[in-house]
Amino acid sequence: MLHRDSAYYHVGRTVNIMKLKMHQDAEATVIGYIGGKGKYQGMLGSLKVKTATGITFNIGSGFSDDERANPPAIGSIITYKYNGKTQANIPRFARYFRIKKRIKNSE
Repeated sequence: MLHRDSAYYHVGRTVNIMKLKMHQDAEATVIGYIGGKGKYQGMLGSLKVKTATGITFNIGSGFSDDERANPPAIGSIITYKYNGKTQANIPRFARYFRIKKRIKNSE
């Protein structure tokens, strides 16, 4: 927790205290889609992705409604955030961040 040095003790929520959660980010290639349920019926539920090291897993959070209606194309590279890895080396609490921007050749 980050605490403003000049602040007095306060019970409950306050702007003087902020929780700091560290995260990592990485990139993966989209290899498939899993359909949504409930509110997201007929839209994207989660992306099936594969890392450069060959680990395959699903990312089902971090998407806006527009991104769920128009998901990243299969084969595109995305950036995701996560908090550590499991014993099987799968990213823990992975969530979508953005599509990796491609740099055009300057010829």
